[in-house]
Amino acid sequence: MASTTKAWIYTTPSYPDTLQQTTIPVPATPAPNHLLIEVRASALNPVDIQLMNLPLNYLPFFNGPKIAGRDFAGVVLAAGTGTAFRAGNEVMGLNLSFAGNGTLTEIAHFDTRSTCIVKKPAHLSWTQAASLPLVWLTAYTAIERCAPFMKAENANQNKLVVLGGSSATGMYMIRIAKARGWTVLSSCSGRNEAFVRGLGANEVVDYTTSSSAVTSAVKAFKPDAIIDCVGGTECIGLAAQYVTIVGDKTDRSMMGGSALLLTSPRMVLRSLLGYLGLGSSYECINLEQNPEYLRQATELKGEDVVIDSVFGFDKAKEAFERLNTGRARGKVIVEVST
Repeated sequence: MASTTKAWIYTTPSYPDTLQQTTIPVPATPAPNHLLIEVRASALNPVDIQLMNLPLNYLPFFNGPKIAGRDFAGVVLAAGTGTAFRAGNEVMGLNLSFAGNGTLTEIAHFDTRSTCIVKKPAHLSWTQAASLPLVWLTAYTAIERCAPFMKAENANQNKLVVLGGSSATGMYMIRIAKARGWTVLSSCSGRNEAFVRGLGANEVVDYTTSSSAVTSAVKAFKPDAIIDCVGGTECIGLAAQYVTIVGDKTDRSMMGGSALLLTSPRMVLRSLLGYLGLGSSYECINLEQNPEYLRQATELKGEDVVIDSVFGFDKAKEAFERLNTGRARGKVIVEVST
């Protein structure tokens, strides 16, 4: 096995200047509970850029080279003791470690105790498999938080709003909701309306038509739950359950998720009032790294997996540039090896 491998790393603030390709060492054998994985493909996510811009990453305690990337698909080269995988297994997964072990590397060394990983199905390509973990786990987690509020005996009488249905996460929220029989209203731009309807949305509202278009449509729809993939506060309180993956932020360069509760007293107050039953339920969530959730993604057909573009390993900077435009439909993928 090679003693070194190529990787895209970041070491000093901030994106895009910090991103560079280099050579890093590879363990001769995996540590206990670890896997050595030949990465075939890695998907990029906005959080990758947000982490490169995060000042915390450059404090002395956290300093040191960090490999970019979170999603991956690849082949197990060697397995340490205590793992459920063996050499030769084709796998896909998500590594959210903040210790620097990212996925934009030819050979990765992952701790299975902190990595959500499952076997890759044969019918999904490497790029398709790599595109799914983060967005699918986020979508499934959000849907599960809404499920207790869907109480109608006829499934199609349960109503869900997905704000941002053409986003990389929103599109899978629509698919999961429709598989459960729910009726879905989604917001998106007019150019994406046909695409979102094709995902299964029953109603679509174009957020570009007016500042109040989405709020008016949601009120008329009378949803049981709302999932917010875009940010803002206009629709809070319009359903018994409001789940957001981004919080109140409206700048895509900022990190979202439950970490925002540390800096937003208004979000904390909403969550507390909902928990006490003094208002509608409000949750700002992170994904659950649940392998059972991820196994559901392995049942998707290849044509149901949406990929915006694929770049070679040496073109990772161009891949990040495409992601950072905010105009990608589906995932931006880096093909690490073939």
